[in-house]
Amino acid sequence: MRYFRICVLACAGTIAIAPTAWAQATIAAPSAVQSAPLAPPPGATPAQTQSGPNQSPPAAIPDTQPSPQPVQPAPPAPGPVTPQPVQPAPAPQMPLEPQPVQPPPTLPAPGQPLPPAQQQQQTGVPDPNATLAGKGSDTSDVAEVTLSPKPVLMISGQASWDQGFQKLSDSFKALRAEAQKAGLAVAGRPLSLFVATTDDGFRFDAMLPVAIPPGGQAPALGPDFKMSTSPAGAALRFLHQAPYDDIDSTYETITAYLEAKNIVVKDAFLEEYVSELADPADPNLEINVYVQPK
Repeated sequence: MRYFRICVLACAGTIAIAPTAWAQATIAAPSAVQSAPLAPPPGATPAQTQSGPNQSPPAAIPDTQPSPQPVQPAPPAPGPVTPQPVQPAPAPQMPLEPQPVQPPPTLPAPGQPLPPAQQQQQTGVPDPNATLAGKGSDTSDVAEVTLSPKPVLMISGQASWDQGFQKLSDSFKALRAEAQKAGLAVAGRPLSLFVATTDDGFRFDAMLPVAIPPGGQAPALGPDFKMSTSPAGAALRFLHQAPYDDIDSTYETITAYLEAKNIVVKDAFLEEYVSELADPADPNLEINVYVQPK
């Protein structure tokens, strides 16, 4: 285990014509042929046809009466109109009674903390089992995740490899006790950041995510404890689901993956304990291991 942890920490006009002389000259009398009487028109009476040798028959008066036009039949009277049924008005979907108007929330003056009720409404109830990037489901799956920073209660320590499991377990118990004493609500699963490793052991920062106290004031803490922030940013998540004693196999997978992908990571790596660190031989122990590329 120690070997692999050490290796991983690397668009138109009209024209008027004047009268002429020929138009004003006297017109000659008609010839004999032109003055001969015309044959009476068919159907004329003797009085109408009698005339002197030099008289012309009266000119026929054209019938100026217009011929009668055929009378167009009047259009048939329209039939009776069938009344259409009146559709009833749709029932209202909303109640017609006036609804009470909720007053807008009163905000505190700038620089003043939110009241506890409003702060709880905004942040919600802390979840002591929340993880940094959800839970994995397959130990062979490598997930690219983004870690969000969380406020944590932290204690630093060191241990040999043989004592590592017990030392981490004791650190988390101490963190929970201190959080309860300071009135801090637990808001996530415990974490350990391995900051340095040697052949003999390792140094670590044990962290417990907690909810920010009302007003944002830091509580009074013991000398070994302090408030800090969990690691944030892009990371690769590997899932270990086996006894803690077999965690070396998970770090072998991590080392092989990083070498195959030619990924350079930060020297520190992060473990998140989804399960309680009670028994190192627990076959159902579940740990998220996060490594962050440089």
